[in-house]
Amino acid sequence: MPIPWLTVLQSVPWSDVVRNAPKVAAGAKKLWDNVAHKGAAAQDPADTTSTVEAEPTLLSLKTDVMALRAVSMRLHQQLAESPALVSELAEQNTQLIAGMDALPRKQKRMLWALLVVAAVALLALRLAFA
Repeated sequence: MPIPWLTVLQSVPWSDVVRNAPKVAAGAKKLWDNVAHKGAAAQDPADTTSTVEAEPTLLSLKTDVMALRAVSMRLHQQLAESPALVSELAEQNTQLIAGMDALPRKQKRMLWALLVVAAVALLALRLAFA
């Protein structure tokens, strides 16, 4: 028997989740900063799996160096953009959780409005048939 989603969502302590969301965002930023610094230090130029020519020419070595330099620059750029992306996603997650925390209040207001409309409709039906 599947678990009803409403029961699962009600069992989550949303106030704790919202309260800890900034800590999670800061932790995510710190993690990505550490990954960015370790990633740059962990690259080992001796760990290559490319095929080695018998007699590399100067021109082929220059083209290989240029290609590796372009790849390296692209990777460094992506690595530099990652923390900003993670911070933006963490901020959006915080806003999403805050919005979800407001849903029970809105649901109660809508229920009361529905009850009032139903009562007015029943009263109108009773007056129409009387």
